[in-house]
Amino acid sequence: MALPLQGIRVLDISQVMAGPFCCMLLADMGADVIKIEPPGTGDSTRHSMGFRLKGSDSPGFLALNRNKRSITLDLKSPEDREVLYALVKTADVLVENARPGVAGRLGMDYPTLKAINPRLVYASISGFGQTGPWSQRPGFDLIAQAVSGILSSNGFPDMEPAKNSIAVADLGAGLFSAYAILSAVIGRQTSGEGQHIDASLFEAALALSIWETTELWGTGKSPTPIGSANRMSAPYQAVEASDGWFVIGAANQGLWITFLKVLGRTELQDDPRFATNAARVTNRLQLMEELAPTFLTRTREEWIDALTQAGVPTAPILDYGEAVASEQAVAREMVQMVPHPVEGEFRALGFPVKMSATPQEIRLPPPLLDEHGADIRRELVEKGLLKPSTTKETV
Repeated sequence: MALPLQGIRVLDISQVMAGPFCCMLLADMGADVIKIEPPGTGDSTRHSMGFRLKGSDSPGFLALNRNKRSITLDLKSPEDREVLYALVKTADVLVENARPGVAGRLGMDYPTLKAINPRLVYASISGFGQTGPWSQRPGFDLIAQAVSGILSSNGFPDMEPAKNSIAVADLGAGLFSAYAILSAVIGRQTSGEGQHIDASLFEAALALSIWETTELWGTGKSPTPIGSANRMSAPYQAVEASDGWFVIGAANQGLWITFLKVLGRTELQDDPRFATNAARVTNRLQLMEELAPTFLTRTREEWIDALTQAGVPTAPILDYGEAVASEQAVAREMVQMVPHPVEGEFRALGFPVKMSATPQEIRLPPPLLDEHGADIRRELVEKGLLKPSTTKETV
């Protein structure tokens, strides 16, 4: 059975993380993703990070660009812009992440390309969106985390601001864009026309702040850092055993009662400070002061075994090396070996969702710069969309 997006062509005119991640998700589902890169340099992520495997492309680029083909186009060149316009005639989706206004100056904005292909779904991903007083500001994940409130509520009290080490704004914008793109493609079946999608890192970061904005509007106070704890449930955080830290999640009343039985602290059921989840959240610091000496009486493994057997959610705190090697990650095939013409093979994260009838697969390694340029031009010439003189080789 064909992959679900087979037959959908995506033009990826994006760099770094949000756009490439979005397009890789579509490629993993079968879309024909053509990565359009600047000549000579390519996606700036090819040259990022301070370490390499065997080749010159960074591991960061390799991680975000599998299942794509690469062509280099100088979009300031009229000749190369004609190649882009020919590709647009064949495309279903285009993703770009230039600062608002740049696409227009390059002749590749939505109104221009819509006139060429009215069915085109055109996604713009930027720091702050195409409109509003901040639209012209440069935007990176750190900036979006700062102005969305994430930095103000992350980490621990009275410490320097702590960024979420996972690029939640970048990756969130990529995920939201993929969801919007597929919605627009489905909607096009009825309307017959594409549309413009305007996504931003700022709005992605803000949209993921569900609990934090709920606390703001429910209490009238902006959330402050609470470490590993949860704003809606307690106890739900990291705790220290005699030999180190682990996490617990007694997130409802039934689990709370079972949790106390395992700890041998059933007297806390009658303490009005902890009688309900709302009371426990309000008095979380006092609750953890009460529980801390108890946790120090046994090892992490002993607590995890006892709580797991009783049905209380708990887990060790694994580092990434341990996480990707865990039996669950292995069983779920969350590490894939990717063949590559230069690297030989390298490890990459696998597919985070599983499709029963059309399982995703690694069809193409991350492309070398302009690896497929000649082939793509030849395809356009054969379809009568491009004059042979526009190609880089004789066809």
